[in-house]
Amino acid sequence: MTSRENYEQAAKLIEGARRILISGHLSPDGDSLGSMIAMARFLTNAGKEAYATADINALGKPGFLDGAERLIPVRKLKRQKFDLFIAVDCAGFSRMPPEVKPVAEKLPAICIDHHMTNDGTFGDVQLVDPEASSAGELVWRFAKWMEWPLDRASAEALWVAIVTDTGRFAYDSTKPGTLRAATDILKHGVRTAWINDVIYGSFSRKSIELKRIAWRSLHIWKNRKVAEVTLTRDDFRSVRGTKAEAEDVIEIPRSVANNEIALFFYQIPDRTKETRCSIRTRGDWDATALAAKFGGGGHLKAAGCTIKAPMGAAKRKMRAAVKEMLKSVCRKTMKIPADVLGDLK
Repeated sequence: MTSRENYEQAAKLIEGARRILISGHLSPDGDSLGSMIAMARFLTNAGKEAYATADINALGKPGFLDGAERLIPVRKLKRQKFDLFIAVDCAGFSRMPPEVKPVAEKLPAICIDHHMTNDGTFGDVQLVDPEASSAGELVWRFAKWMEWPLDRASAEALWVAIVTDTGRFAYDSTKPGTLRAATDILKHGVRTAWINDVIYGSFSRKSIELKRIAWRSLHIWKNRKVAEVTLTRDDFRSVRGTKAEAEDVIEIPRSVANNEIALFFYQIPDRTKETRCSIRTRGDWDATALAAKFGGGGHLKAAGCTIKAPMGAAKRKMRAAVKEMLKSVCRKTMKIPADVLGDLK
């Protein structure tokens, strides 16, 4: 849990900085992008020169947020100078756009994150709480502590961050503190119905085409416990689509009745010899246990990783990891107690 001392240390770093760079993870989702935009706005309104950065071609639906147009494209970072770096929804350079590291690695850094796989070693100050629903909730907490006022733009950015990472307040990560944050944010004119329609109620032709292709690839095994879909580089190229337009494809295998482990394998068109995998779980299965085998991380029920192998080999590696996980639980369940063994002799 973040302490008062952490807040004070973060405030001191911010006070001594003039130009501040903010980054989230690759292919930013609603939480990452919303948190970045809100943080940049808070700092700007506080008199700092604060800039969020991202690959502007990979923003997806949250790219409608007011403030997205002021993002620094990652390809233009090398010409910039900063005094402080803030990472949100991310705990290391390996999960950020590669262009960020050479600019930020020599700067003092604040890490704002809620992933359970965050080991607390990234950054000079950590505002980290795995119990928080989202990075957006943590940014809201810090803003309230700093007494930074919210306006509609910052409130809508935080609303998108929290709503998308809680599944519209449906996931177990939704706690009383989450709803207190949402209640406060709603006081600032958030256009909830419009935002809901933009994110969840309308889809581009490319997004629909990618889902159609993914549905055709659906593979179900282990008595429907495991389901997976696939999008290859050629699939993305065939519709001129991006990962941002396939953000909710993971819901296809997850929607299979009795599904417990859902996998989405995909390849970014501009990358070679790598396959990414999004993981969703139900029940007692730990998504991070699978992701960690390949250097990834995330949350108990939602995680992801990059497997440094072509699609076929990557699938075999992940399937083997899933089978091993299932077997290990079966072995524990079937273990015969020692006293019973004694009676059988």
